[in-house]
Amino acid sequence: MMNADDELLETYILAHIDEEEEYLQALYRDTHVKLMRPRMASGHLQGRMLKMFVEMIRPKQILEIGTYSGYSAICLAEGLKEGGMLHTFEINDEQEDFTRPWLEKSPVANKIKFYIGDALELVPSMNIIFDLAFVDGDKRKYIEYYEMVLAKLSDGGYLIADNTLWDGHVLEKPRNNDYQTIGIKKFNDYIALDRRVEKVILPLRDGLTIIRKK
Repeated sequence: MMNADDELLETYILAHIDEEEEYLQALYRDTHVKLMRPRMASGHLQGRMLKMFVEMIRPKQILEIGTYSGYSAICLAEGLKEGGMLHTFEINDEQEDFTRPWLEKSPVANKIKFYIGDALELVPSMNIIFDLAFVDGDKRKYIEYYEMVLAKLSDGGYLIADNTLWDGHVLEKPRNNDYQTIGIKKFNDYIALDRRVEKVILPLRDGLTIIRKK
């Protein structure tokens, strides 16, 4: 939880970065009204950062694991050049009725392909090499996602993993049945020792790990 100083700082930051588009504002509001875990949506600051990452990296093909309400997907697609494509996967089929209309009516709908299903099963058979991946799926499977993505990632490509500080719980010893925290801690330890990649953790929101394939 943020304290008062953190909230004031966040307010200051949001007032000094690019504005959140009206469509994204509406999606964020609807996410909070209609979905059970609205905090899972990326939000204004992370959304603008994802867009800028895409503009910096200039990928042609992006993979997203964990669409949720579609906020991050739209932000990623906003940064794509003409001809680029975002392939976003959501495993929870109950999410489709909410998310698909928001994606299909968005200003970047022509740059988004939305899939319902398990990325671990579907992506390996796709004849696509990705230049950038954003992983925000089941924390228990982060290492599996990572290895699958690395095999489909171009040399010099980037993988961005979300929630890698997990509200600071990475500093604690998790309960035996806290599989999400256990998964994140194992992932962080795994990445730290992997010499195939360069990596850095940004303490933004819940932690973003930026990974570059050598």
